[in-house]
Amino acid sequence: MEYLIIALILFFLFKRNISTNGVNHISTTQLKELLNDKNKQYIDVRTPGEYKGNHIKGFKNIPLNQITQKAEKELNKDKEVIVICQSGMRSQHASKTLKKLGFTNVTNVKGGMSAWS
Repeated sequence: MEYLIIALILFFLFKRNISTNGVNHISTTQLKELLNDKNKQYIDVRTPGEYKGNHIKGFKNIPLNQITQKAEKELNKDKEVIVICQSGMRSQHASKTLKKLGFTNVTNVKGGMSAWS
């Protein structure tokens, strides 16, 4: 019984970590160097209210709770998608969702808007 419990724990840990494979991570400093690249798609997954309060020019607002419905209609799977939120947590979740939807080049901005200056 103990081995079964250990095996299940390891399975869930492995599954959780494997789902993040393929998601790149960049700092806000690195983001500044990429902002003029028209071959990338920039997505802000915060709420519309947060986005209106302050956002980075060039970022499109697709709230996290709408990412599954809107991603395939509004984003190109052949272009890199750079995702930001307030702290990096929602954008990490959105990045995982995009990977599961078949987007191959997804980048999460570490620290989000809180790290942006």
